[in-house]
Amino acid sequence: MTEKDRVKRTGGQPPQEDEVLGKAYDPRIARRLLGYVKPYGKQMGWGILLMAIVSLSELAGPYLTKQAIDEGIIKGNFPYLARTVLLYLGAGLVAWAARYAQITIMTWVGQQTIYSIRQQMFDHVHSLSLRFFSQFEVGRLMSRFLSDVGVLQEMVTWTVVATLSDVLTLGGIIFVMLSMNVKLSLLTFVVLPLMVVATSIWRVRVRDAYRRTRTTIGKVNAKLQENISGVRVVQSFAREDYNREMFKEVNQDNLNANLDAARLAAIFFPSVDVLDALSTALVVWYGGSLALGRQLTAGALVAFVFYVRRFFNPIRDLAMRYNTLQAAMAGGERIFTLLDTKQEVTEAESARELPVIEGHVRFEDVTFGYEEGLPVLQEINLDVLPGETIAFVGPTGAGKTSIINLLGRFYDVWQGRITVDGFDIRDVTLASLRRQMGVVLQDTFLFSGSVADNIRYGRLDATDEEVEAAARAVGAHDFITQLVHGYKTDVGERGVILSVGQRQLIAFARALLADPRLLIMDEATASVDTQTEVLIQKALGRLLEGRTSFIIAHRLSTVAHADRIVVINQGRIVELGTHEELMNLRGFYYNLYTLSFLEGKGDAAFVQDIPTPVASEVARIG
Repeated sequence: MTEKDRVKRTGGQPPQEDEVLGKAYDPRIARRLLGYVKPYGKQMGWGILLMAIVSLSELAGPYLTKQAIDEGIIKGNFPYLARTVLLYLGAGLVAWAARYAQITIMTWVGQQTIYSIRQQMFDHVHSLSLRFFSQFEVGRLMSRFLSDVGVLQEMVTWTVVATLSDVLTLGGIIFVMLSMNVKLSLLTFVVLPLMVVATSIWRVRVRDAYRRTRTTIGKVNAKLQENISGVRVVQSFAREDYNREMFKEVNQDNLNANLDAARLAAIFFPSVDVLDALSTALVVWYGGSLALGRQLTAGALVAFVFYVRRFFNPIRDLAMRYNTLQAAMAGGERIFTLLDTKQEVTEAESARELPVIEGHVRFEDVTFGYEEGLPVLQEINLDVLPGETIAFVGPTGAGKTSIINLLGRFYDVWQGRITVDGFDIRDVTLASLRRQMGVVLQDTFLFSGSVADNIRYGRLDATDEEVEAAARAVGAHDFITQLVHGYKTDVGERGVILSVGQRQLIAFARALLADPRLLIMDEATASVDTQTEVLIQKALGRLLEGRTSFIIAHRLSTVAHADRIVVINQGRIVELGTHEELMNLRGFYYNLYTLSFLEGKGDAAFVQDIPTPVASEVARIG
């Protein structure tokens, strides 16, 4: 499958695992990365200049050694020897100062670049539709922000300049060696074909090994996340031993992959050392014979040996940089694929701010689905007056939540339109629409921070008194004051220190404090106990007052107070009216309500399309 086909099939999303390793150099990725580095071009220029100074300072060392031996020691010229030693120390100090400044500058450039990339990724991800998050695992997304951004940082901070430094140093050494003695230089280069062959073989092998390490560590991370998130289920079913073996298997694969990569490194780099030693031996042998014949000075021979030893250092470094460059190109590919993921729901260029609304909502011939050719909602028509409370009921999968998602414009309708106070929601800005909406879900999400911070989340300028008033109104104040630090108590990740009911009450307080014109409650009481539900029901009157509200519930006893109840089945509105009107119809709603009442659960999720005569008979027997 070509990359184009893969992108088309996955909607521009990265592959399931980090199996795509990429090239060691991809000009497309490099050009895009250059766009992030370009604002810091001046600093990069200083970094490259300092790198050149470091390289030249290091190249001066062997030459100064030659001069010290030939002109100072052999000729007995102590002042010249002293000056040469001081120059040698000076070159070392210059190299130290230049390297210090280079590291400082390049670290700053790298951090600034990665900050820009990560911030853009964060902003972009928050603009994507819910469909993206339903198809893209959190673990893979975190890998983009952490692992892939991390390798880019390493490349920008170290690899680019270090690679240029290695190339410059290697070129400088070759030039100096050739200028000193062509024959000795050519003798040194005799081992280069062996080096090229060894590097080529190693590069192919290490590419495959590195791919395996990336893939296996991805599986390890995925398995870790799954087991940590589901630890309660694991312990409840006593699956610790089984899961331990499952993790041991993927962990062993990762171990083997890393050991294979380590073995390749253990073969290649000592081989470079052997070639280094061979080249040095040839230079000492032939250069020694030239020195004995007075065709080469002793200092020149020593300097040449030093240059030979330094000749192989940049070659070693460049081989090691290959992995980093390859990982950075692959990481950049995945990051830019994420950034190129198109927004499904976008604002029109002419989108205007939605003014403060009264809450008149209309669904006009709305048809919608998540997959092409498979509509979830068909020809939905509904006129909701300001301040009216509408309840949606029906079997699981009937399309209740989809209606709510369309109202918040988390998805766009296929056909028809939705208006709020006469404004088509596609013609107004998303922020101005969603600012006037409040949402309470079954699975309440609380952020790390204090209780007060979570209640204040929908209205950041609220005072402590207003936060407390909202909590009192929904019956949450009493349990909050019993916490260790009251309203300042840190709730932990996802509100872990609180019960499900307590989290729901905080969510109600948050919605009340935000004072939205449109209120949505999606199974808001499904996970709470009866006592907590009584508290919530008492708070609902205050919460719903003066707002246009939409309630989704399987507990039909919780929607009986609604102004109108909309019964949804197979994506269509099959009944509409008050609780009394629908009960008198003895139709679909009557069947749902009667059966859920007989079960004593108030939960009609298990009910599908049960024929009316059957349900009536069950009710009669009951």
